[in-house]
Parts: sequence; C-alpha cells; structure tokens
Amino acid sequence: MTNIKGPAIFLAQFMGDEAPFNSLDNICKWAASIGYKGIQIPTWDDRLIDLQKAAESKTYCDELKGKVGKYGLEITELSTHLQGQLVAVNPAYNVMFDGFAPAEVHGKPKARTAWAVQQVKWAIQASKNLGIDVHATFSGSLIWHTVYPWPQRPQGLVDTAFKELARRWKPILNVAEDNGVDVCYEIHPGEDLHDGVTFEMFLKATKNHKRVNILYDPSHFVLQQLDYLAYIDIYKDYIRMFHVKDAEFNPSGRVGVYGGYQGWADRAGRFRSLGDGQVDFRSIFSKLAQYGYDGWAVLEWECCIKDADQGAREGAPFITDHIIKVTEKAFDDFAGGEADEKLNRKIIGIGR
Repeated sequence: MTNIKGPAIFLAQFMGDEAPFNSLDNICKWAASIGYKGIQIPTWDDRLIDLQKAAESKTYCDELKGKVGKYGLEITELSTHLQGQLVAVNPAYNVMFDGFAPAEVHGKPKARTAWAVQQVKWAIQASKNLGIDVHATFSGSLIWHTVYPWPQRPQGLVDTAFKELARRWKPILNVAEDNGVDVCYEIHPGEDLHDGVTFEMFLKATKNHKRVNILYDPSHFVLQQLDYLAYIDIYKDYIRMFHVKDAEFNPSGRVGVYGGYQGWADRAGRFRSLGDGQVDFRSIFSKLAQYGYDGWAVLEWECCIKDADQGAREGAPFITDHIIKVTEKAFDDFAGGEADEKLNRKIIGIGR
C-alpha cells in the first residue's frame, strides 16, 4: 500500500483581484504559510499559467515548477473544468455557458467547442511537460436537461447522446494516451457523467479507453444521496484524483434533492467547509489508503456560510489529520514464522 499525498488546495475558488489572491507568487506564499504542500491550478486563469506556452515549452514548465517550488509547493494537477464543460453543451445552455469562453466565440457554438477542445489538449500536453500524469476536467453535457424525464425521453436518446459525447472526447483522449496522462472526469451533477452508471456508459461508449478515469468528490454524492463509500469499492481502479470537499443533506417539508430553485444557504443539499458537513472522511481516507490510492488529497473549498480564508486555514490540518501512514507489516507478524510445508501438511491432516 502507498500513502496519500497532501494537503493540497484547488486555487479556483480563491483567485481574486486583491492580495494575496491576485497572482501566482502571492497565492503560493499564502498557501504555503497555512500548511499546504501542493496547488491544483485552474488553467483558465492566465495569472497562474500561460496554457499554450506550457503545452509548447518544457522550459517554461520547468520555470513554472521552480517558481512554485521556491515556496515549498508542488503543482499537483492542472484543471480544465470550465473548458471541459464546453466540449459538450446542449443549445439550451448556450447563452449561460458562453461566459466560460473568450468573447470572440460567444454566440458561435462550433467555434466555442473547437476552442474548448484545443484548451483541454493543451492542458494535457502541459501536464506532461510538468511531469504530471493526471488531469482534472468535466465531461460537459448534452442531455442533462432530460435527467428528470418529463416529457419522457424518446427511445434511443441516451444512447445517441453518449455516442456523441464519446465522439467529441476520443480525439482528446488519444492525445492523453500519446502523452501518458489520465483524464479524470469529476463526477458531478450538471455533467452527463454524474454518477456510477453514467461513468460506465461513457466508458463503454469510448470502447473502454484506458485514459478515462475519475476525479472523486464525495460532496456531489451526498447531494445526490448516492453511497459515496460503496462508490470507492466499485470504482477504485478508476479513481486517480480526489477533491476533499464536505457537504450536508437536510431535507424538509419544503425542499429536497432539487432545492426548490433556492440559493445555496436555503437548499437541502449544501456544500460546507471541511468538518462542518456530513461526509465521513475517516472512512473515505481509510478506503483510499486500503486500495493504494497514491495521488493528492486536494481541498476544494465551497461553503455557503463560512469565509473562504477560514475554510482554507482549517482545511490543511483537517486533511493532514486524515492522511493515513500505511503500515508496512501486518500487526500479527510477531506470531507467525517462515513457511514450513511439512508443518502445514501436518496441520491439515495430510502429513506424516
């Protein structure tokens, strides 16, 4: 068994216009000062990374690693959550998702998709140049608007959608194969890959492409009321990344899973700072350690109540306290001995 690495922090929710959240140097200094050992970089923020340059220049990536390393940090992974979302967008969401792309492709769905595909490919190539073999993204969605089917979905719609989703992702996955990088889809409501069954459907549609893997985030399973511990047992061989994010589900006579169109604070399912929600992280870390997960434990902070800086400061020791140093020997080794075939045969009644 191997040890989980951490704590690390996903920078997406922290970047802003004021120090220490307004530049790579400033946010690295801040993250290191509160106990983090790694940073996960959102590639859509050019204050943190020049994505095209990182894809094309190993020298630039070495310089970037050095810049981060001087604060005692590592770049754990790159993220293209926003760009991955745009690989597959149903027309119903065109206007809302245009904000994830540059102005020159707004109102141009085909151009926006081409931009997104290139972005994810660059991020995969940049990951290789950084010496990282996993990449975080979203799958996007073509049929999320039919998740609760009324009117009823036409026969064959789901199959057609997943074939198209796989068609769009296969060229990206092939780039990932060429660069030795696993694409880790965050299993997330709003994406066509939002639970176990939909992950399996996508895997099948890609003909079991070896680079299709999972970013595991239990918070999204709490909000779906899915067994997030059994999920690890089932999909342990695909879990290559881990977001440590808490959540709670408190249904009432007024709101349930769908949230009644309310803001986050008034929903039954809410994201919370680490330790403030209902996720059983001790069992999660135990299972991941048992199954040999050797990636990073990365804080993704999202909370509808607590301040971000406080959540980050509490998150580093929380993760550290949950990381298990795996044993190198069985606890009862002292009572054993070397193998003795003659003795073993005698014990089971076939020796003389």
